[in-house]
Amino acid sequence: VQLQASGGGLVQAGGSLRLSCAGSGRTFSRYEMGWFRQAPGKEREFVAAISWSGGSTYYADSVKGRSTISRDNAKNTVYLQMNSLNPEDTAVYYCAADTSLRVGKRDAEYDYDVWGQGTQVTVSS
Repeated sequence: VQLQASGGGLVQAGGSLRLSCAGSGRTFSRYEMGWFRQAPGKEREFVAAISWSGGSTYYADSVKGRSTISRDNAKNTVYLQMNSLNPEDTAVYYCAADTSLRVGKRDAEYDYDVWGQGTQVTVSS
């Protein structure tokens, strides 16, 4: 599977963005998917994850209540809707897939084995 993230950009504080992650392959719908981000000078951190069916979602405390992860398996795409953005959300956002077919919460980098190239999100104050 290959992943292509898009939708990043420059937005003012308080604004919204929707990131997309398009995947290839017929088994995309079976993968647990996640979003991570890496701010300048910081380690990559977990943002959100979604089960293969979309029935379970998980969020980092830093984005909970402001972000929604969803997926459309017919389009092989996962989304991350982010609202009420603030400058601390500035980072490169990566989508990732766990192709192991395990189920359960996935909030660590080592849970994922396929990564997209990242999309830049910049929030101005």
